[in-house]
Amino acid sequence: IFYRLIEELRELREQPIDPQAEQEIIDSIEEVYYSNDSFDMVQHELEKLPPELNLQELEEHRDKLKRQQAAVSKKVADLILEKQPAYVKELERVTALQTNLQLAAVICTNARRQLSVSKEGFTEASLGLLSNQRRRQLLTGLLKSLRTIKTLVKNLLSEEDYPGAIQLCLECQKAASTFKHYSCISELNSKLQDTLEQIEEQLDVALSKTCKHFDVSHYTKVQLAYTLLGKTQTAMDQLHMHFTQAIHNTVFQVVLGYVELCAGNADTKFQKMQYKDLCTHITVDSYIPCLSDLCKALWEVMLSYHRTMQWHEEHDQHETTPTTESDESVVDRSYVKKKLEHGLTRIWQDVQLKVKAYILGTDMSNFKYDDFIVVLDVISRLMQVGEEFCGSKSEVLQESIKRQSVNYFKNYHRARLEELRMFLENETWELCPVKSNFNIAQLHEFKFMGQCRSPSISPSRQAGSSTGPAQGELSLFQQYLQEGNPFEMHAEQKEEETEDVLASNGYESDELEKSVYQDYDSDSDVPEELKQDYVDEQTGDAPLKSASRETIRSKKKSDYNLNKTNAPILTNTTLNVIRLVGKYMQMMNILKPIAFDVIHCVSQLFDYYLYAVYTFFGRNDMYESSGLGLISSRLRTTLNRIQESLIDMEAVGENAPVHSAAEDRKEKVPSPHLSQLVVLTNSGTLYGLAQRVVATESLVFLAEQFESLQSHLDTMMPAAKKPFLQQFYSQTVSTASELRKPIYWIVAAKAIDYEQMLLLMAGVKWDIREIMSQHNVYVDVLLQDVSRHVRIPAAGVHVLWEHCIRLANRTLVEGYANVKKCSNEGRALMQLDFQQFLMKLEKLTDLRPIPDKEFVETYIKAYYLTENDMEQFIKNHREYSMKQLANLVNVCLGSHINKKARQKLLAAIDDIDRPKR
Repeated sequence: IFYRLIEELRELREQPIDPQAEQEIIDSIEEVYYSNDSFDMVQHELEKLPPELNLQELEEHRDKLKRQQAAVSKKVADLILEKQPAYVKELERVTALQTNLQLAAVICTNARRQLSVSKEGFTEASLGLLSNQRRRQLLTGLLKSLRTIKTLVKNLLSEEDYPGAIQLCLECQKAASTFKHYSCISELNSKLQDTLEQIEEQLDVALSKTCKHFDVSHYTKVQLAYTLLGKTQTAMDQLHMHFTQAIHNTVFQVVLGYVELCAGNADTKFQKMQYKDLCTHITVDSYIPCLSDLCKALWEVMLSYHRTMQWHEEHDQHETTPTTESDESVVDRSYVKKKLEHGLTRIWQDVQLKVKAYILGTDMSNFKYDDFIVVLDVISRLMQVGEEFCGSKSEVLQESIKRQSVNYFKNYHRARLEELRMFLENETWELCPVKSNFNIAQLHEFKFMGQCRSPSISPSRQAGSSTGPAQGELSLFQQYLQEGNPFEMHAEQKEEETEDVLASNGYESDELEKSVYQDYDSDSDVPEELKQDYVDEQTGDAPLKSASRETIRSKKKSDYNLNKTNAPILTNTTLNVIRLVGKYMQMMNILKPIAFDVIHCVSQLFDYYLYAVYTFFGRNDMYESSGLGLISSRLRTTLNRIQESLIDMEAVGENAPVHSAAEDRKEKVPSPHLSQLVVLTNSGTLYGLAQRVVATESLVFLAEQFESLQSHLDTMMPAAKKPFLQQFYSQTVSTASELRKPIYWIVAAKAIDYEQMLLLMAGVKWDIREIMSQHNVYVDVLLQDVSRHVRIPAAGVHVLWEHCIRLANRTLVEGYANVKKCSNEGRALMQLDFQQFLMKLEKLTDLRPIPDKEFVETYIKAYYLTENDMEQFIKNHREYSMKQLANLVNVCLGSHINKKARQKLLAAIDDIDRPKR
């Protein structure tokens, strides 16, 4: 190519041309053509074309450009040909240099080959041996050191000296970091890091052990080790994870153990169950032991957490002063404190959820009462632990135990009402011998009321004063910090209480009871006339039961106790009701949310007892005709309310089953029936006076016990429901004593022979002509009859005396109204008889004033009235019957007024509508 170019240039050079003309042509070239290499000549020439093209001008311009190109080409060819010899010479020098370089490369290659042979034959063989020997010595020493480090680490870990092991590894790492640029040291550093990770894994296992059994020295080592690792915050996060896991594993293992034990086979299906499903397989017999062990295990976990917090608090107090602490240390302490405080609620929430699943996993509606109370007591103790642990009100536990309690109590109360009906229908209304100083606080069921701090106290009540225990009283965590378990102590206390109840059950001991009966058998403190009356009674009508020695003695004891003013009168059924109330109050004391439901059921127990006493002894159609107002409107309203709300009248009428499909009958019980052993129609027993007294006074005693419990019940009752309790006491409990009137009136009306009194009075001559100084015999007969039978407790003596006296006074007035003839002297004799009656009556009773005294005196004094006064008397005294008023007109005024005046007065009597009083 080069030579071809040379030939072309020579051809151009040989063309003839004028040098001057050639130079002029080159000079005529525009400057723009010399500007730069990127100049576009074609574009430039096209842009120079005029708007209107002329062919001739274009051809002329083209020829000009060709002449310029030819001149430039010739000039370039001249220059190249001038430099050709120099170029050829230089090219020859380059070729020679290339040949010399190739020869030098061959020489160097041969020299390197020879040097390599020399090195292999002498240098590596001799010096390599020395180098390997030196390396061997160094590696031997290093291996010994590594083995020493490994042994030390293992020993420290086996001794649980985690800080020492970590400190050793850290020092080794520090030393290795100095020579980390060596590959072997780099590998050693990696191994040391692996060792640290292994130590950290063992450290995590050691940390998890503190969740169940906290040991101060062990935990101190673990915390120091984490501090050396610079992972204090990580340790606290891990600790909370371990506590959560410990709670789950603990409860699962406890429940699983009891389920497998009760299942009695090697079936492994239980191990794969969820905890919630596993709880449903707990049997009734193993429920309480499992619950107790569950709470014991959870207590250990919470105690460990409590001691962990205590350790950190003490550790913080012994730390160095804040001025010497690093910022990182302050941050770590702050983080740990917040994490622990936050963890309290979280741990307790986990505990609540686990116990809730256990509580709701079993239907407790058929539990025995004592067993259910134990469950409530354990859960209450657990709630107390929760409040001391983190100040929680344990809403989860309260809600779950409330659900079980409502379900249980509904069935329990229904069964107790049926049981009470059975007691009442089999009750013979004999006196139950109790201590003279008997009080419900002596009963086991009411022991909880006298305890300073019962495990049954609701946490919500304690929270009123503070979040912890009362001042001067150790908390559970303080009592059992080092040893023991609150749930173990709880079980022991329950056993001790049961033994105490069996020893003294509220009754006299055998020795005391025997002495009471022996004292009575001696008859040393019984009046002679009462002894005689008793013998007379035995020779009269046949007794209720066979006249065995035991029966007679039982009756004597009953009669005797009726006269003991200081001994409470109650029956076995009364005592049973009181015990039931105590049991209900225990449940209410433990579980406040169902307090109203329980108190409502307590009121039903009293309502049913009151209704039974009224039905057995107080219901009589003669009330309305007696004119004595025996049943007050308040008492009648109460009885109607009880009958409508509690008594299943359909079951009574149709002999239907108790459990009816009708919703409104589920909460009702049939009306009780009086036992056939109780006879109330026998005059020899004063129409069951002893039974009537025992029944009535036992009801009054029961009402008094309810009154003593009112303040305690009021504190338990929710504020919104307190009007119910107030209404129950004001309209039901307070009416118990009002039943004395209708019950005792039947005895007063039947026990005394008022007809015989009228016959005796009819045989008296009242038209005598001189005033008598001796009263009539009928007065003594009446008084003797009354004093013989009215031997009742002081609590009801006034009521019975009031009935007897009022009936006796009406008998007197009726007898006086039967007189056909009567003089002034005869009327004075009536006055004398009545005064004698009053005088001896006042010796028999301390009832003041004498009831209806004015009723007799006014009638007697009416004999002295004039005609006008008599007419006014008839209008004002409607308490007398028409017969009695007519007798006054006919006998008293008969001889003083004419027939017309008498007819006028009799007509006035007929015209007056007198409602009977």
